[in-house]
Amino acid sequence: MTRASAVRGTVCAGVLLVTMTLMGCPREDGAGRPGQDDSRSPRASSASPSPAGSSPARQPAAQAPVPAGIPRAIPAVRSAEAAPGPGWRPADGARVIASGPLADEGRRLAGELHLQYAAAGPARPGDVELLLRPGGPGTGPLAAEGYELTTRGNTVRVASAGESGVFYGTRTLLQAVRSGGGLPEGVVRDAPDRAQRGLHLDIARKHFTADWIEARLRELAALKLNQLALHFSDDQGFRIESDSHPEIVSKQHLTKAEVRRIVALAESLHVTVIPEIDSPGHLGAVIAAHPTLQLRDAAGTAARGAIDIANPDAARIVDDLLREYAPLFPGPYFHLGADEYRALMAKNPEASYPRLAARAKEKHGPRARVQDLATGWLNDRAAFVRTLGKKAKAWNDGFFRGGVVTARKDIEVEYWTGKEIGARPPQEYLNEGRPVVNLNDEYLYYVLGEPNQFRYPTGQRIYEQWSPAVLRGTTAVPAPAGPDRVTGGRFAVWCDRAGAQTPQQVASGIRLPLAATAQRLWDARQPTMPWRDFASLDARVR
Repeated sequence: MTRASAVRGTVCAGVLLVTMTLMGCPREDGAGRPGQDDSRSPRASSASPSPAGSSPARQPAAQAPVPAGIPRAIPAVRSAEAAPGPGWRPADGARVIASGPLADEGRRLAGELHLQYAAAGPARPGDVELLLRPGGPGTGPLAAEGYELTTRGNTVRVASAGESGVFYGTRTLLQAVRSGGGLPEGVVRDAPDRAQRGLHLDIARKHFTADWIEARLRELAALKLNQLALHFSDDQGFRIESDSHPEIVSKQHLTKAEVRRIVALAESLHVTVIPEIDSPGHLGAVIAAHPTLQLRDAAGTAARGAIDIANPDAARIVDDLLREYAPLFPGPYFHLGADEYRALMAKNPEASYPRLAARAKEKHGPRARVQDLATGWLNDRAAFVRTLGKKAKAWNDGFFRGGVVTARKDIEVEYWTGKEIGARPPQEYLNEGRPVVNLNDEYLYYVLGEPNQFRYPTGQRIYEQWSPAVLRGTTAVPAPAGPDRVTGGRFAVWCDRAGAQTPQQVASGIRLPLAATAQRLWDARQPTMPWRDFASLDARVR
């Protein structure tokens, strides 16, 4: 290299560094998380809260007014009324006032903004006050997640009917500080469009540490996402410690203590953790320890990952696991899987699996087929988790038409694909009055190694083309698909080729797609902000 080229390289590197700093590009530590020394705003920080009476970070005595307009956040606020006035910036001596059930939220926000925390008011100029009060944005089950953010007289008030709504209001406040230095004068009234919003994570095929999962929880919370589903049992591994069946647990796994830690953090961030034990397929790790459960066809060939549901021992072991893990996950849901059962992927299930066909007729009558036996299995597991205080979820290819046995109406449909044999269009589930959750594999599936023609999804494509009504392929369903019908969606990470990416690469790869998903679930309308501006804003506020 010549000296001249070296000088040019040094200058270019300096210009690039300055540009990245001005744009607010986040630094990442060794775990793929944004660095803790956050220089994106004068106040943004994940440091511990400042105790009352301590000296907060200093601010200039005179502050410039915050430019009027709508606070910039991800997801974007849905409604805002601007008002004349200087707005609010975090300043020396300002406090976050919160008490009772909101005390933790107050301490968190005070730490993030380097303000003081106070358990009692009254509020004075410069303060932020967190309040619980009935009414406000959002209706029905979403009322607790709606919030009102009022900036007036150099004071900010965050109010909601629920603790989660207050928390979301503080996320908007924090992001407004990071994106614009403070809050413009006026009132924000904001609430989510869909009740279920989150990430579905395959920890069975690939082990992720508790620390990595906790970092994703913080990411979900920043985006106002409220669910993390953990698929922890599959052919390649069983990844949570078990007392009832320790023989099935993989060497790399989460201990129950780690799961409790994850769940506790999730609850503090208003995220529900949903466990998934997929059956009667995807149970290879269980079969490895219990080979007598293996399903075999008429020729004696093993059906990969599938248990023999004509064998009573299969139900006993699966129910043992459901019973064991239900108390570990205090949320309302248990995901039962039910997808890709090999017996039902055969061209003629009755001819290929005569043992299952015979058991179907024995249990459900002379007209019953293998699909009825599988539906009966799903219904039995759903009824069992109901006794454990859980609502059942299942993948769409576990629901069949034209059988003598029908899936219980209280099982939520999680629609992921129309590519499987016999897959039904999403409109059929909506016509049946079933609630549907959107995990469209065309847009929302991040499959490691990109097998089977999958491609890593981009945030831009989700942001510009997908919506909750686009359940299958690229076309929205024709019937109404409002919040009462399509209750939400989740972005999904599947680890089919576990070694294709490191955990750090996964975290980086899903960052913008997850942000785009959060935007479209919070507000199903077509975004008005251009994608390039959205991506730039994401770099500033998270």
